[in-house]
Amino acid sequence: MTGQVTLVGGGPGREDLLTLAAVRALEAADVVLYDRLAPYEGLTRLAPTAELVDVGKRPGHHAIPQHEIEELLVEHALAGRHVVRLKGGDPYVLGRGGEEVLACHRAGIAVDVIPGVTSAVAVPGAAGIPLTHRGISHLFTVVSGHAPLTDDELTHLAGLGGTIVVLMGVNSLPSLTAGLARHGMSVDMPVAIVERGFQPGQRTTIGTLADIVFAAGRAHVTSPAIVVVGDVVRLAHDGDAEASDLMRRAAGFAAVST
Repeated sequence: MTGQVTLVGGGPGREDLLTLAAVRALEAADVVLYDRLAPYEGLTRLAPTAELVDVGKRPGHHAIPQHEIEELLVEHALAGRHVVRLKGGDPYVLGRGGEEVLACHRAGIAVDVIPGVTSAVAVPGAAGIPLTHRGISHLFTVVSGHAPLTDDELTHLAGLGGTIVVLMGVNSLPSLTAGLARHGMSVDMPVAIVERGFQPGQRTTIGTLADIVFAAGRAHVTSPAIVVVGDVVRLAHDGDAEASDLMRRAAGFAAVST
């Protein structure tokens, strides 16, 4: 009998941010294919009877290409197993979940999708940055840092007047900031980089469109990180009054890391 596949959004990486539906799917799994940004450290407890397979991609190193991950999903499901594909964030927000669902459907395999808290929203929130705020921003746009932006896209982003959230954007930061400035965004626009959201060592580096690349280099910023561009960065806080004041002042005047 053919099995089934469940795509599970693991949220921004911390186990206690998994949904109840995600926990129940893991408990019932025969096989779990998990990503590096998913909350995988407790899988031997969360999925006690499952075979655990690391299919995580790292910058510049994809040990198991996407098409092979899709083949594994189909292979295990056709063997009658319940396969959980545990992904970071939400499967349908720059998570290639749509591709995996289509691969399963082509093979006649039933798929359930359990949403997760996308890091595009959760990680800025962990740094006290609201993506929307009355009188400041009433919209936000999520962008992949892997795909180069066209001149038309940069023009639209620079003119929207909202918040821009870039996933996987550390390596593309120089081209992004230069492109936005070239297409009309003020060089004084605040920018924040939030590293390791919800993880030990979470850190926020704040600057402006003009100096954030220098600030990121000075702070040795690394992936995984979320880039936020917009006036909402001025509201950043981390729960500590003194540090939060420093972050807000930095967003207006100079690049710092806290």
